[in-house]
Amino acid sequence: MCNVSDFERGQIVGARLAGASVTKTAKLLNVSQATVSTVMTAYTKHGKTSSAKRNSERNQKVSNRDRGTLKKIVARQHKTTAVKGTAELNTHLKTCVDENSTAEAPQS
Repeated sequence: MCNVSDFERGQIVGARLAGASVTKTAKLLNVSQATVSTVMTAYTKHGKTSSAKRNSERNQKVSNRDRGTLKKIVARQHKTTAVKGTAELNTHLKTCVDENSTAEAPQS
């Protein structure tokens, strides 16, 4: 989808709800017909004009369950280093993580 502001997305939805065709809306707002269709699809499916991709979070390397395990490790050995804590955490995980991924995990 073309880079359109939230205001422009609102204008697209407003124009379409007022009865303007996709072609007329695209010409009126100087955007592609595909952009009009994408914005309207997001609006009808999700009830909002913003893209779901734009609002998605970064993939988590440490799951909530693994974060709980890490908290237990840190509580048991509160003076442990990130490297030692990560090594112990990795014994409980199927997929290993590095100390950079676990450095801030207990804070959340």
